[in-house]
Amino acid sequence: MKIGIDAMGGDFAPEAIVEGVVMAASDLPENAHIVLIGKQDIINNLLLKYNYQGSQIEIVHADEVVEMGEHPTKALSQKPHSSISIGFKLLKDKQIDIFCGAGNTGAMHVGALFSIKAIEGIIRPAIVGFVPQKKGGHSIMLDIGANADCKPEVLEQFGVIGSIFAQHTFGIDRPRVALMNIGEEEQKGSVIAQAAHQLLKDNPRIHFIGNMEGGDLFDDKADVIVTDGFTGNVLFKLAESFYIVAKERGIQDDYIDKMNYESVGGSSIIGVNGNVMIAHGISSAVAIKNMITWARKQVDTQAYIQIAKALN
Repeated sequence: MKIGIDAMGGDFAPEAIVEGVVMAASDLPENAHIVLIGKQDIINNLLLKYNYQGSQIEIVHADEVVEMGEHPTKALSQKPHSSISIGFKLLKDKQIDIFCGAGNTGAMHVGALFSIKAIEGIIRPAIVGFVPQKKGGHSIMLDIGANADCKPEVLEQFGVIGSIFAQHTFGIDRPRVALMNIGEEEQKGSVIAQAAHQLLKDNPRIHFIGNMEGGDLFDDKADVIVTDGFTGNVLFKLAESFYIVAKERGIQDDYIDKMNYESVGGSSIIGVNGNVMIAHGISSAVAIKNMITWARKQVDTQAYIQIAKALN
C-alpha cells in the first residue's frame, strides 16, 4: 500500500504535514509506505527535525506549489510540476493507491476530475463527510461542499453511491439512506427535495427510510445522509464548531471531542476512478495522522471499484 500525501498543501504545511506523517509512520504495517510529494530538501530537513529513522516514508520531488487562494483550473494548468499535479499523476499511473491533501480543495477536486476522471455514469462526484453518532460510529453525509446546487437526479445518485461506500467502508449490509429536509413528511421541502424524495423512494437499489431533519443528525437515524453541497457544508461546519465552543467554555466531553475536525482528519471524494481524500486547510499534525488511518481503510475497502461495478 502506498499512501500519497501532498507535503506542501495546507495552512501549516509543510511542517504539520511531515510531523503528522512521522506520527503515522510508527503505526503502519510493514507493507505500507507513505509517499510525500513536495520540495525534497525541505521535506528531508523536516524528517531530520522530527527524528525519523525508518524506511516507510518516500519522497517524490515537486518544485511548485498550488497556493490556497489560486484558481483551481488555472493553477493546475500553469503549474504542472506542483505537488497536487504530480500527486494526481502518480495516482493515475497507479504508483500510489490514494492521494491525500490539505491544500486547495478546489484544485484537489478539479485534479481528480482531470486525471483519474469521474466513474462512467456518475453525474457529479461528491465529497463525503463522516458524522459521529451518539450511539457510536459514524454516518456519512454527502455532499459536503463539491456541488452547491443539485438536481433531484444527482441527489438520488448520492443515495446510491453513498450506500455502496457505507456498505464497504463500515461493513453494513443494507445502509439506511435518508434525505436531509425541513420536515419528516413526504411532501415537505423545496420542489427539488420533494422530487428527490420520490426518486429515492422508488429506487430499489437503496434502503430509503425517508426524510430526516437537522435535529436528527447525530441520532443514528441513518447510515447515509443525502443533501446538496451547500446544506451539507453548513451542517458539517456547524457540527465542527460545537467542539470549538465546548473547548472555549472549558467543557470536556468524549462525544463532542469527536466533532473536532482532527478526529477523522479527512473527507473522501467519491464517484471518481480512484481513492482521493481531502483534509482541512488548517490541518494539524494530529489531523494528518488520523487522516492517514482513514486513508488506509479506504484503500483496503476500494469502495470506488464497487461503485463502478454497480453503475456499469
